[in-house]
Amino acid sequence: MFNGSSITQFLLLAFADRRELQLLHFWLFLGIYLAALLGNGLIITTIACDHHLHTPMYFFLLNLSLLDLGSISTTLPRSMSNSLWNTRAISYLGCSAQLFLFFFLISAEYCLLTVMAYDRYVAICKPLHYGTLLGSRACVHMAAAVWGTGFLHALLHTTNTFSLPLCQGNVLDQFFCEIPQILKLSCSHSYLREVGLIVVSICLAFGCFVFIVVSYVQIFRAVLRIPSEQGRHKAFSTCLPHLAVVSLFVSTGWFAYLKPLSISSPSLDLVVSVLYSVVPPAVNPLIYNMRNQELKDALREMITGCYSEAINFLSSSAKQLPCN
Repeated sequence: MFNGSSITQFLLLAFADRRELQLLHFWLFLGIYLAALLGNGLIITTIACDHHLHTPMYFFLLNLSLLDLGSISTTLPRSMSNSLWNTRAISYLGCSAQLFLFFFLISAEYCLLTVMAYDRYVAICKPLHYGTLLGSRACVHMAAAVWGTGFLHALLHTTNTFSLPLCQGNVLDQFFCEIPQILKLSCSHSYLREVGLIVVSICLAFGCFVFIVVSYVQIFRAVLRIPSEQGRHKAFSTCLPHLAVVSLFVSTGWFAYLKPLSISSPSLDLVVSVLYSVVPPAVNPLIYNMRNQELKDALREMITGCYSEAINFLSSSAKQLPCN
C-alpha cells in the first residue's frame, strides 16, 4: 500500500525496452519537436513583425501558436530525456507541474478555438460590426479570459487530483502525467470528487463545441449566399484552416477521454495520447500555412528580407577585411 505523501516519484510508461528502439523514439520525437518549434516560431515571428497581420484573426492565431509551443514543450522534452537516459522516473513535483501546465494549455487552447470561431462568425456574418465587436481592447480581453480560464481550470483539477490519497503504487500507463492515470492510483471511492469535476468540465467543453458548430452553420449559410465565386473562395479560405484545427483537436481529445472502456488498452491509450498531445501542435502551423495565402506571403517576405540583410551584412564585412 502506498500513501500519497510517501510517493517521491512516478514511473512513466516507456515506449520500448530495447535500447535501439528507445533511441529511435528519441530521434523521432526530437524531429517532431523541432518541426513544431520551427513552424509555430515562424508564425509568431511573422505575425509580430508584419503590421499588415495585426488583425484579430492573426492575433488569436499568434496566441494559438504560443499555446501549441507550450503544450508540446510540456510533454516531449521529458519523454525524450527519459528515452535518451534509459529511465522512466519523474519526481512528484515534476509530475504535478507537468499535469498542471499541460491541462492549463490544453484548456486554454480549446477556449481559444471557440473564440476564433466567434471571430470568423463576426467577420463573415456581421462584417459591418467587426470593428466594433472585435476591437483591440475586446481582443485583449478575450485572450486574457482564455488564458485565465485555462489557468483556473488547471489549478482546480491539479489541486484536487493531487489531494487524493494514492494507494495503488506509482506506475503511470502514459508517457506523461495526466489526470486519468493519477486517478487510477487513488484509493477506492476517493476519486469520485475529481470525476465529478471532470463531468462538469466535459459539459462545459460540449457547450463550447455546440457553440463552434452553430457558428459554422451560420458561416456556411452566409458564404453560400455570396454571389461571386471568388468571394466564396476567399471566405472559405479563412475558415477551413480553423475548422481543420478544431476537427483534429476535438476528435483526438474527445476520443482519448471518452472512448469506451471495452476498447481501452495501454497501446491504444498511448497512440491516442500522442495523437492529441503531439500531433496538433506540430501540424497546426502546416494547416494554416497551406490555406492562408496572406500568411504565406508575409512569411516569404520576412524570409527574403532576412536573407537579403544577411547577404548585405556579409558583403559589407568582407569589404572591411584588410587585403594582403
